[in-house]
Amino acid sequence: MIVTLIICDYGGGGGIQGDGVGVVAEEDGAEPSTARRIRAVLAIGPFRRLWGATFLCSVGDWLSLLALTGLVTKLAAGYGWEGFALSAVVLTQLLPGVLFAPLGGVLADRFDRRKVMVACDLARGGLFLSIAFVGTAWWLFAANFLVGCCAMLWIPAKDSAVPNLLRRPDQVETANQLGLVMTYGIATVSGFSLYSLIAGIPGYLGVRDGDLEFRIATIAVVVNGLLYLSSAVLIAVRIPELSGRVAPRGRRGGPGFLVMMRDGLRYAWRTPLLRGLVIGMTGAFAAAGGVIGSARLYALSLGGGESAYGTLFIAVFVGLAAGMATAPKLSRRLTYNRLFGVTIVGAGLSLAVVSLAPHLWFALVAVAVVGACAGVAFLTGLTIIGTRVEDAMRGRMVALVQSLMKVVLGLSTVVGPLLVTLVGPTAVTVFDRSFDIDATRPVLLGAGVLAAVVGLVSYRQMDDRLLRSSSDGG
Repeated sequence: MIVTLIICDYGGGGGIQGDGVGVVAEEDGAEPSTARRIRAVLAIGPFRRLWGATFLCSVGDWLSLLALTGLVTKLAAGYGWEGFALSAVVLTQLLPGVLFAPLGGVLADRFDRRKVMVACDLARGGLFLSIAFVGTAWWLFAANFLVGCCAMLWIPAKDSAVPNLLRRPDQVETANQLGLVMTYGIATVSGFSLYSLIAGIPGYLGVRDGDLEFRIATIAVVVNGLLYLSSAVLIAVRIPELSGRVAPRGRRGGPGFLVMMRDGLRYAWRTPLLRGLVIGMTGAFAAAGGVIGSARLYALSLGGGESAYGTLFIAVFVGLAAGMATAPKLSRRLTYNRLFGVTIVGAGLSLAVVSLAPHLWFALVAVAVVGACAGVAFLTGLTIIGTRVEDAMRGRMVALVQSLMKVVLGLSTVVGPLLVTLVGPTAVTVFDRSFDIDATRPVLLGAGVLAAVVGLVSYRQMDDRLLRSSSDGG
């Protein structure tokens, strides 16, 4: 999600916590192993505790998806719009990304990040508890929207603070790996397992009740609130280092919110490295949204059903995990600047292969390659932000990427099925033989070409050699 231009000091001394453990020896030229790099990062107490807080919040995020879906089905049963209610749970979580992600970046750069995170966790915990006690569908949607707003304020503060907790800039990539593994791996399994455990308690006790499903969902929502409150306590009491940085926090005489937001956008656009990053992320998210929107119909075109649809998503996540695991090795051959564009081009070309896949197994391999390229690109992009963006601007850059992800993914997820409907199935005759081509194929091919072209543009914007030659010529 550099090597020659890394800034060695984050935030004027906030980057080294110095308990003297886990420094990787590099004097002998030996490349540290993955396990050794992970141990060195986890040996840093403040980061390890933040990793634990991330676990609590991420488990809460995944648990809320199941808990609120189960609860809203019961609360909205009498309204006659149950199908819309299920979609609204997801929609009310995504919408704040459009409205509040830029604000979250400004807060992360202007105020004490630890206080911002604690306030957001307290608000999220209270909101989930209120959902259980109020017990109405309209408040569930309203509170879920507010929870999404808090998440959009919490994420930039957390991500922009991570580099300040580390000892050296080269540890940022490993820290990002651990964060992504926690969010999309360990916490996902833990959240779903926790819901299954809560749902199974009545069976273990031999309890039978007609209103059992509603009570299970309510208990899960309460547990969800307690997870966020626990995270708030942990961050407030055990991670004071999150406040340690040099940043413009003054209220009087400091720039206003709109000025800071404008400065952040200008900074991203006027810096070739970040401009290429934004362009690449936009193309990648657009292609990903097109895939998500047409995945079900694409599975049907392969002669599969729901099982094929689910298997395709498993292949994507397996590829993502593999890409995030191999990114450090690839970064030894290519600098982060160039690796980012190369992997987006690779994802686009692989997606073009997906559009031509004749059967399911071929498609699964190609989809896994798409996921692997996306995993490398996402981790590389986060590492670039963590190592090449100054602390006073980092929160706004994290928020910009979060906004792009929410907006572009949301729009392309809607536009993808619309394009499939407009294109429609097509019959092609080759050597007097007629072939039926599903409408998802040209849409996926177009998304792949788009991602490849955007990747090339991003590569040229971020290529180290071009940046050095332009600076030398200037």
